[in-house]
Amino acid sequence: MRDRVAAERFARLDDRARALTDAFWPGPLTIVAPLTDPTAVCDLARAGLDTVAVRAPAHPLARQVLREFGRPIVAPSANRSGRPSPTTFADAVAETGSAAALALDGGPCAVGLESTVVALLDGPPRLLRPGAVTRAQIEALIGPLAEAEADAARSPGRLTRHYAPNAPLRLDVDHPGADEAFLAFGPAPDGPRVFNLSPGRDLGEAAANLFAYLRAADATQPAAIAVAPIPEDGLGEAINDRLRRAAGYVG
Repeated sequence: MRDRVAAERFARLDDRARALTDAFWPGPLTIVAPLTDPTAVCDLARAGLDTVAVRAPAHPLARQVLREFGRPIVAPSANRSGRPSPTTFADAVAETGSAAALALDGGPCAVGLESTVVALLDGPPRLLRPGAVTRAQIEALIGPLAEAEADAARSPGRLTRHYAPNAPLRLDVDHPGADEAFLAFGPAPDGPRVFNLSPGRDLGEAAANLFAYLRAADATQPAAIAVAPIPEDGLGEAINDRLRRAAGYVG
């Protein structure tokens, strides 16, 4: 409740938003809502739009920073534009380097994927980015979610090519080439270029490992990175969204 009250200082949250924040905040859910006061959030932080994206993080270190600061924080991700997201302290430092004046180590990310982003504006709710809070969980509370490719500017991570390593990606691969790194899912042979997202085919484990293993595979300088098929259900929707954008296509 306290998180929602803080967000309502500058975002107009309707009954749908209140239901979602009651269920999933603090946690990996971002809500895009109409801005209530144009002076409350600078236009650079909202890309000049009349909406604002709000989230209440669950990580204890993030919550401590917010308590100490006493105000909302505008926070971009720690990856350079288009690059895979860092999910460990070492990867974040490697991405930002000397550009960051201070770095706080909160340990590896438990979820591994960026937050789910839902737009609650006029009309039906729209899924801007799938994430750890699944489509089914959201629809159980507020009804069907519409797709929102036309609203890509309202959310990060919606570029056709995003989260991309240096090596090209091949998706839905059962038999990688000898010169390829392989992101496996399920039983797989061992090898210096094999990175198993989840030997037990657990989507939560795969999500937590995705970006770290994508970076590790890329560091072997392969001809390409082959990725095993990932189911589309539940959290698989978000994993496949990131993989398709890393590969340079969506569909």
